[in-house]
Amino acid sequence: MKAYLLKLYQYNAWANRRVIGCVEQQAVTDEKILSIFAHCLAANFIWYNRFMGLPNHEYKLWGGHHSVADLKKMVEDANALWMQFIGSNESFDRMLKYQNYTGDYYENNIQDIMIHLVNHGTYHRGQVALLLRERGYEAINTDLITYDRVLLGQWKD
Repeated sequence: MKAYLLKLYQYNAWANRRVIGCVEQQAVTDEKILSIFAHCLAANFIWYNRFMGLPNHEYKLWGGHHSVADLKKMVEDANALWMQFIGSNESFDRMLKYQNYTGDYYENNIQDIMIHLVNHGTYHRGQVALLLRERGYEAINTDLITYDRVLLGQWKD
């Protein structure tokens, strides 16, 4: 499971870097696009803090206003946290007891949450791609299979 999670989080970092590069290169300032991507990234910090038993992170799940530079830093910081977490754990098959953002109590398996978090990022990157196209920008491919093709040398990044 560790190797699988490592690949998923390496993919997640790759995809987030591609999105922020796309946004940066085209000087995107659309608040909806930036807000959805910020939400996608904030979830990484919120879940990490839950895993580590830390207080709620300063990033708001929704409603935070971030510059492209802020988002770029969030991409790199989230990647560093998750790579460290995966590297320092051998097993992820354990339960986490936590309260969600609105205070509701839940218990979920850590490896399931980690898979959810990458899936959550894929979902919101898809929304960002749609909004980019609708607003006249060029979107970027962030599909997992594309990442796999990059790793296999079948697709030039």
